[in-house]
Amino acid sequence: MVFSSLFFLYLFLPILLIAYFVFKNTTYRNWILIFFSFAFYAWGEPVWIILLLLASIIGYLFALGIEKYRGTWLAKAQFIAAVVVNIGILGFFKYAGFLVDNVNAILPFDIPHPEVTLPIGISFFTFEIICYLTDVYKGTITAPRSPKKLLLYVSFFPHLVAGPIIRYSDIQHQIDNPRVTMAGFSEGITRFMIGLGKKVIIANLLGESVSQMLNPSSGSATVLGIWFGVCLFALQIYFDFSGYSDMAIGLGKMFGFNLRENFNYPYISKSAGEFWRRWNMSLGGFFRDYVYIPLGGNRKFYLRNLFVVWFLTGFWHGASWNFIIWGLYFGLLIYLERVFLGKWLEKGPRFVAHLYSTLAMLIGWVWFYFTDLHQAIKALLTMFGLYHRNFYSTEMQIYFKENVLLFIVAIIASTPLMKWTFTRLAESNPKLGAGLQGVGVPVLNIAILIIATILLIGSTYNPFLYYRF
Repeated sequence: MVFSSLFFLYLFLPILLIAYFVFKNTTYRNWILIFFSFAFYAWGEPVWIILLLLASIIGYLFALGIEKYRGTWLAKAQFIAAVVVNIGILGFFKYAGFLVDNVNAILPFDIPHPEVTLPIGISFFTFEIICYLTDVYKGTITAPRSPKKLLLYVSFFPHLVAGPIIRYSDIQHQIDNPRVTMAGFSEGITRFMIGLGKKVIIANLLGESVSQMLNPSSGSATVLGIWFGVCLFALQIYFDFSGYSDMAIGLGKMFGFNLRENFNYPYISKSAGEFWRRWNMSLGGFFRDYVYIPLGGNRKFYLRNLFVVWFLTGFWHGASWNFIIWGLYFGLLIYLERVFLGKWLEKGPRFVAHLYSTLAMLIGWVWFYFTDLHQAIKALLTMFGLYHRNFYSTEMQIYFKENVLLFIVAIIASTPLMKWTFTRLAESNPKLGAGLQGVGVPVLNIAILIIATILLIGSTYNPFLYYRF
């Protein structure tokens, strides 16, 4: 089930809200959230609720054992075993086919390719369980005695299938005492509607043209056409993923939970490092705190640590070489920025730094988009005029004219310009600000819902790019 579906908007969510707010008791409310979260997950793949339940129970039992034997070799042994089990689960479902194919390609073997279906959201909930176990082992949190608390933490549907990755310490007090207020509920609705608009009105419309533009093998492919297609994809994936994160955070607020922010206008960055401090921040925080720093961080073996993290960042996104190249590509850029490039960018004009960041990001998205390496190389060669393609074509001009307005709107919406304008208006004219908040925001929310509903009824195109991760 996706948030941007008519079933979720007009049936699942209303029923859940009624069931949740009928009860005042926090225990009952938490069980309702757990039940509906498992129902939400089971909607797409009923069989995999067994895996979700099993992973949660394993994490719960291991955490109790770690805490019971804290400070002894048994605690360390159980922690290692727990991490191995979780990585093993993730590795089997996500990477078994990839590893078998590569072994067959290198060695004279013919191991049958395992036909394993990838459970939705497995990368997210296994990482969250690892976060939880690590924090219990380090002693920064106490393992809850009630399995209900861990079940809610792992299965809570707003962040279950696509993040943001949250830590148990983020919500452990909220589980016992969720802060449900009218102001918070209203803020949650607005945040959800903003995310719905990003996903359905912008990302979906952008996505309908991406596949047509990003086909370097087509005889009609052109230099400008591929560049325009990559730009459209960069905006599509931003509004798709950040829109989903906004909806998740908004839903959390409706039920009294504050989830981590996951995006902070990454396309205004002036370096690759800054881009990754603004993009998918919960994933970056996980690799920083649970991989990079334990390996030694900046203190020792910096280069090794950096490339281990970026190899894993790429590999986490998918069992394909293009994702590994994509991750290592950004690792290399961040290393070069640290060694010398960052100093040059700081001394130069801001627009030069921003242009560099944008160019680096767009090249990166080529590796991310094409799982076929040959297609990725063709696209890059075409972009730089090295693949014997025309610079532009009449077909490309038509596509550009059809999408230019949406393209401009998406660029503006990917910056803090609208937020800055609203804030300045409210500060300069408090009455106008109160009017915008009291009347303008609800009207905008209703308008987004109506437009999104019309688009969802009129089109079957409603993918979510991060479901494959």
